[in-house]
Amino acid sequence: MNSRQRRGVLLLLLSVLCALGAFAGVLSVIGDVNSKVGPEVKAYQVSKDVAPYTPLSAGQFEEISMPERWLSDNAVTDLAQIEGKIAVTTLRAGSLLQSDMIVKRPALQPGQQEIAIMIDAATGVAGKITAGATVNIYATFDGEKDGQPAQSKMIVANARVLDVGKLTPISDPDNRSSRDTEAVPITFALSTLDTQRVAYAESFAQHVRLALVAPGGETAVDPRDRTYTLDKDK
Repeated sequence: MNSRQRRGVLLLLLSVLCALGAFAGVLSVIGDVNSKVGPEVKAYQVSKDVAPYTPLSAGQFEEISMPERWLSDNAVTDLAQIEGKIAVTTLRAGSLLQSDMIVKRPALQPGQQEIAIMIDAATGVAGKITAGATVNIYATFDGEKDGQPAQSKMIVANARVLDVGKLTPISDPDNRSSRDTEAVPITFALSTLDTQRVAYAESFAQHVRLALVAPGGETAVDPRDRTYTLDKDK
């Protein structure tokens, strides 16, 4: 082996040693990063905005991976946790899904029934009544006989709202403008008697309206205050 060949072998060995050194350096960096970041785990983020009190489904979220050490303790890692839940506030697209963003959907209590009626969106809901809210239900009726004054009655006090549906166009044959209006299906949890009152009002009342009750404001209503006629203000 002449001197030129020996120099070539030495350069080749030096190149191999440099490559091994670089590889060892890369492994060291990767190991250091892994030691600082740790293993990755599954989590979920909101794929599109979700309105408050909206029932949750798997299609509203997308699976992501992130370092376990960066995951908050209340992060949702299993979509089974959203079953029967609703959003408590607006869930923004791209935000990490966490357990304090969701609550269990209100359920029926013993002795209660579930009933849904259509409420005019403009006069009865105005976008402020949501699942879990407490409302008083009012109905207005014509006088029972000719000459008798029309009446406004509180037919149910402190009714609990289970669900608020989507705006639905409806045709009102009694609407003098002959234009379609929008209504919202509202689902309540009521006793048997209150369920009958609501069903009666929906069938025979001129209008049914809801009044939102402030949290903690649920009180018994004097029977004398349940019915109003215009002559009471005279």
